[in-house]
Amino acid sequence: MPERSKDNETFLELKDDDGPERLGDQVQKAQEQLIHLKRQQELIEKQKRELEELAKRQGQLQQGKTEMVEQFTRALVVLERQAYDSQKRLEQLKAVHETFVQHLEVVEAINPKNWDPLDLNKELNRALSAVDDARAEFQRSRAVINAESEVEVLAPAPQAGEQAGGGEEASGDFMHWLKIGTAFTLPIMLLGILFLIVIFLTRGGH
Repeated sequence: MPERSKDNETFLELKDDDGPERLGDQVQKAQEQLIHLKRQQELIEKQKRELEELAKRQGQLQQGKTEMVEQFTRALVVLERQAYDSQKRLEQLKAVHETFVQHLEVVEAINPKNWDPLDLNKELNRALSAVDDARAEFQRSRAVINAESEVEVLAPAPQAGEQAGGGEEASGDFMHWLKIGTAFTLPIMLLGILFLIVIFLTRGGH
């Protein structure tokens, strides 16, 4: 009798002369095959779930990768623009700082006590021009400094004659220049008086 293949073992062969023992063996074998098939089915279903979960996670990975690449790309563009604006802003503030230092040195160097009385008008015009230039530069730069701030960083510069407490200083300067003017014009006045006295005496002698 030829040997049967394993595939044929999966089929039940029932014959008329099979006894109860033979039939019981076939039932037990069928049950074992059924359990084996169920285990295979469970294993296949488990593998299917794992593959589905793996495919789901791979999809999440691809989606997350795409989203983050787009987010970082846009963020880098924004950061580069902000860095450029910040660098430009820093250069503006540095230029304003250098200008303020220069004007401060010029204004602080003004000392009327060291002026030559003979060049009083010239020195005064020069000093007033320096102060006016400093005030104008302050007003121009103030707009640059306050441009990026929600609150006013620098208040407007007071106009000429509006400085608080400037009356006492102006009074002191006036007295100083009055003394210089008196000292400068007194000899001329004395010469004029002497000249008038001489003329009066001369006319009186005739």
